[in-house]
Amino acid sequence: MARLKEVGAGKDKSVFHQLSEHDHEKVVFCHDKDTGLKAIIAIHNTVLGPALGGVRMWAYASEAEALADVLRLSRGMTYKAAVSGLNLGGGKAVIIGDAKQGKDEALLRRFGRFVKNLNGSYIAAEDVGTTPRDMEYIRMETEHVCGLPESMGGSGDPSPVTAYGTYMGMKAAAKKAFGSDSLAGKRIAVQGVGHVGGYLVELLSKESAEIYIADIYEDRLREVAKKHKAQVASMEDIYGLEVDIYAPCGLGGTINAATIDRLKCRIIAGCANNQLREEEVQGPALAEKGIIYAPDFLMSAGGLINVSSELGGYNRESAYAKAERIYGITLDVFELAEKEGLSTQQAAVKMAENRIKRIGKVRATF
Repeated sequence: MARLKEVGAGKDKSVFHQLSEHDHEKVVFCHDKDTGLKAIIAIHNTVLGPALGGVRMWAYASEAEALADVLRLSRGMTYKAAVSGLNLGGGKAVIIGDAKQGKDEALLRRFGRFVKNLNGSYIAAEDVGTTPRDMEYIRMETEHVCGLPESMGGSGDPSPVTAYGTYMGMKAAAKKAFGSDSLAGKRIAVQGVGHVGGYLVELLSKESAEIYIADIYEDRLREVAKKHKAQVASMEDIYGLEVDIYAPCGLGGTINAATIDRLKCRIIAGCANNQLREEEVQGPALAEKGIIYAPDFLMSAGGLINVSSELGGYNRESAYAKAERIYGITLDVFELAEKEGLSTQQAAVKMAENRIKRIGKVRATF
């Protein structure tokens, strides 16, 4: 029989410590023996609205690693929605398993039942390891899902809009660093050229940037390199390239104690989530090194903007227009950081938390 367990009924103090550390409202563990489903849904904050966030399927090394990831990702979604001006909260889900082998209709529909039981407090969407087709299966069991195929009235693949938002944020960072937002001739290293990274490379290519790319999947790497005349680097060597911009667009944590001293860039602006392994350490360290860091949750907000547009009836032009606002918000973050002596990550978090606090007071009055 399927089981649903909300954290709060267990005795694992380390789990409670993690919940307290990130201030989560609710974390739900989902398990179903028949389908093999093992998933965690984390709802971080719903002050601004229901928690909307992707469903990531990944072969985590351990359940503890999966929990740590979903807690950080859901917190990032709260800030992403808040700083972007959306009336949404932050949530995320992870399914533990190999997306290429362990995913089928029954598992996804069973996951949909768990989402349904949350009564709209969490809205599922596409993420790493899931597709619009997967959202169709989840939709068969619950209405609380976005990122549906266009044939169902959804927005389809959010990657193009996500990449466009990252591109806008990157141009804003260039404006701050170089006095012009033109990326023509700029040396840009893109780490991770999957869905979003591939679209970002396309945008950079059209602006005549000099592009270097790295990815763990060799076939994808060769395809993107050939299509956009990009130069290939290894996943290790890309940190030490002398470039203007480093764009992490794969998994998180690539800016850490082992890599930060190797970076030879002026700007970091990419779409990966949780790029800083330790925010309180690498955020200020980047500022000390003179590297302009465009906060990850803002750079990747285009995807959330895209899928959230489905809630009011999807319009692609409107989604792109909202994603374009990331340019101005990024400049606002830089201004606040400079004014108050904060790292850009701290400034972006402060902007998000201030909005949550102020709107929370508005909604608390009747």
